[in-house]
Amino acid sequence: MKIALMDSGIGLLAAAAAVRRLRPDADLVLSSDPDGMPWGPRTPEDLTGRALAVAEAAAAHRPDALIVACNTASVHALPALRALLEPGIPVIGTVPAIKPAASGGGPVAIWATPATTGSPYQRGLIEQFASGVPVTEVPCPGLADAVQYADEQAIDETIAAAAALTPRDVRAVVLGCTHYELVAERIRAAVQQSGLPPLVLHGSAGAVAAQALRRAGARTGAEAATVAPGLTVLLSGREEPLPRTALTYAEGRMLAAVSPAL
Repeated sequence: MKIALMDSGIGLLAAAAAVRRLRPDADLVLSSDPDGMPWGPRTPEDLTGRALAVAEAAAAHRPDALIVACNTASVHALPALRALLEPGIPVIGTVPAIKPAASGGGPVAIWATPATTGSPYQRGLIEQFASGVPVTEVPCPGLADAVQYADEQAIDETIAAAAALTPRDVRAVVLGCTHYELVAERIRAAVQQSGLPPLVLHGSAGAVAAQALRRAGARTGAEAATVAPGLTVLLSGREEPLPRTALTYAEGRMLAAVSPAL
């Protein structure tokens, strides 16, 4: 079993780690675009071109499914990616976990990039899945970049700025960018209010990993393989080691620990 994941940067680590937990014997292909990131400020046409190139690099390794582990790319490029690769390779997009967050009744905050916050796409999801639930859209300028480069000071500052915009009575936070899942506990610590019930964070990594395995025809919980599963890292099409910044995060260290190539 081989699962590929694509993103502009290391935001794909959360979903990759989720795949590894569900299917420990699966080979992984991580295809990102450090030469072209960030994708958020790009035009939809430019972003789609970059995403197609990253997907083609991953597809050359003949995966059983491809996860688009990027909210922005899923919004703008998913139809083009599916037209390119399906039905040969199932393509699974990433959708902010607004529906499960709203099922608890709220109030809910959605942390997302400035490009996604207030977008027709996100507003449509709110109307569809969170009608009648108090929802606050929280822009998080600079947070994805801070996570990408493991800039500890910038991570602290951008999380604090977003937390200041988050209502104190929020019971659930949707992590609307895959990079944010890598610092989920730091977000929880910044938003959790003393004396209130534990804050619930909603990411997308687990759901997209499970969906990718379903689409690939895999069963989860497989026994560990007798040889360590492979990890192929593609940086703007070049096969290279896992970026050093990825090892800053538990997900990256977990992937590196069981991959013989590293």
